[in-house]
Parts: sequence; C-alpha cells; structure tokens
Amino acid sequence: MNKYELAVVVSAKIEDDARAEVIEKVKGLVTRFGGNVTDVDEWGKKRLAYEIQKMKEGFYYFIHFESDSTCPAEVEERIRIMDNVLRFLVVRQEA
Repeated sequence: MNKYELAVVVSAKIEDDARAEVIEKVKGLVTRFGGNVTDVDEWGKKRLAYEIQKMKEGFYYFIHFESDSTCPAEVEERIRIMDNVLRFLVVRQEA
C-alpha cells in the first residue's frame, strides 16, 4: 500500500452542504477503488494564484489516503468531470 495526498480546490460559490457533499463524493471514490482515507485537512477559503472560471477564491481540501497504485488514476479520471471542482492533484508521499 502506498500513501497519497489528494489536493482538491472546490468552488467558493456553492453552499457549505454542497461543498461537503463534493468532498464526501471524492472520499467515496477513494474507498470505491480500494483506498483507505486516513485524514482530511480543510484549509478553508483561500485566494487562487490566478482566476479559474472567473473565480478568484476557492476552498482547499487535502485528503490523505492509502491504496494500491491503480486507485489514484481511477479517482483522477472521475474527479476530472465533477462539477464544482476547480483543480485537483494526487501526489504519492514518500515512506
């Protein structure tokens, strides 16, 4: 099992419960493809480095999980088409 960190930037224009629902869907994707979510860090609303879809701010979340090497690609493939997710990145953490 490898350790990964998934950074997700969610639109600041949606309500709190809709934002929580997006993060729950992402966590569900990780578990669906054999991953185990160990931690979720919510950094809150931050200013973006550049405008994305005419938005200057987004909510940052960092999801730490353990899985085999096929899970991150499957999760990225599905996050790519999710509404309200502005940016995402999966990084493998060193042991």
